[in-house]
Amino acid sequence: MNGFERINAALNGQKPDKTPIMLHNFMMAAVEAGFTMHQFRESAQNMAETFIRSVEKYDLDGILVDLDTVTLAGSAGVPVDFPENEPARSGKGNLAELSDIRNLGKIRVENYKYAGIWLEAVYRIKNHFKDEVYVRGNCDQAPFSLASMMRGSQEWMLDLMIGEAGLIDELLSVATDISCQFIRLMAQTGCHMVSNGDSPAGPEMISPDMYRQFALPSEKILVAEAHKVNLPYTLHICGNTDTILEDMLTTGSDAFELDYKTGAKKALEIFNGKACLIGNIDPSGVLALGTPQLVEKKTLELLHTFEKNNRFILNAGCAIPSMTPEENIRMMIRTARSF
Repeated sequence: MNGFERINAALNGQKPDKTPIMLHNFMMAAVEAGFTMHQFRESAQNMAETFIRSVEKYDLDGILVDLDTVTLAGSAGVPVDFPENEPARSGKGNLAELSDIRNLGKIRVENYKYAGIWLEAVYRIKNHFKDEVYVRGNCDQAPFSLASMMRGSQEWMLDLMIGEAGLIDELLSVATDISCQFIRLMAQTGCHMVSNGDSPAGPEMISPDMYRQFALPSEKILVAEAHKVNLPYTLHICGNTDTILEDMLTTGSDAFELDYKTGAKKALEIFNGKACLIGNIDPSGVLALGTPQLVEKKTLELLHTFEKNNRFILNAGCAIPSMTPEENIRMMIRTARSF
């Protein structure tokens, strides 16, 4: 099997010849390719070269093509900072009041520079590997997360508690449209899968009831949008999601990228035979800061958890830090290949 076939088998519940591996490693990959984050995000060619080198260096089965976590926010007018050696970031929203959503106007994601660079990079990567390597085009923020960026995280949490319900719905509707636009644009690159992150939608930020009320409905829309363009979909929520795993399953997502704080055994119990699970080695405490021996130990623990389940793809449990030692990544991969 080649990488594409291996991951495709896992998504469809068929037994691959080896454990599929697809890393969330854009920061580390950029450093290894010799690019600053500025050089990485300003050029589709540099971005594509970064991921191509990483796939070939580590013999990966698939690649998660990511740029940052503020591209859709930037397209919606949120102020964004662009550090030389760190991913782009935002410190405040662009909606001073929740009611300002009514003055925002129509957002067109394709007009935003960095969305275009991201899309072109995915196209270049897919054109390079064809169907030899599985290409997952990440689509940045899910609507709840995007709404949080547009309002500012503290303001958004207050909105959910005391804000006008109609205005909350309007903001989520606008954010959903923006996220769906990017999914449709990403589908045109030829990628094999699309995905979104909904980082603040987990139990470490909001209650399970609030997740079901404010985040889950729009996540279901994103999955349906991906399926309309005939692509499988992956959802990622940061933090320990044990208490909402059953709710997450109702999104209809084909795969779930688990945060390292989520219990792998608990997730397997709920998702077994129903969806593919991706993850979830601790990217900081194990991969970035641990010894090769610790990496081997934690990788083996995870592989044993999923050894009777075909629907599994090995990855870190969130983005891999830029300073992660090469020897630790190689140990994780070598352990999986020989399992």
